[in-house]
Amino acid sequence: MKNILKSFVAISALSSLIVAPLIINAGQASAQPKKGTDASYVGIGVTGGLTNDGGNQDTGNFGGNVTGRVKLGNTPLSARGNVIWNNETSAIIPEVSVDVPIAKGTNAFITGGYSFLEKNNLPTPLGDKDAVVVGAGVESEVAKNVLVYTNAKVGIRSYENSGGSAVSINGGVGYRFR
Repeated sequence: MKNILKSFVAISALSSLIVAPLIINAGQASAQPKKGTDASYVGIGVTGGLTNDGGNQDTGNFGGNVTGRVKLGNTPLSARGNVIWNNETSAIIPEVSVDVPIAKGTNAFITGGYSFLEKNNLPTPLGDKDAVVVGAGVESEVAKNVLVYTNAKVGIRSYENSGGSAVSINGGVGYRFR
């Protein structure tokens, strides 16, 4: 219960950071340049697990990620997919996000999804069993057809033995295909 409360507090804090620009910028004139990005992209990067379940083999670990985003029409929603891996196994994480434009070419987003592990009981940066995943992040276009992204994910009750939650930090470079 204590870990769930910590996860809830962390997610609430991240959500507040994302929602605050909406409230602050609500009254600004519409003549400003378009904020945000509608890019659909695929990217590759690194992943670091920040937690473990207390077992010797389930230490926070380092790996990689492949991330994709497809913008869903004129809505603030996107379909996202992530594969994170390390030297032992991988996790596939389909997600839906709410995207918030915060600057020209830049979005903040919050996500919800589910992590499917290739092999349960082997550690990934996001725990050692299938779990509900929530997260928050930022993506920004830095050049024509090139984006950078970073996000934090929390796997809720994603450790088999302790029932604890896992936290991973992910980042990388993406190629805009649409």
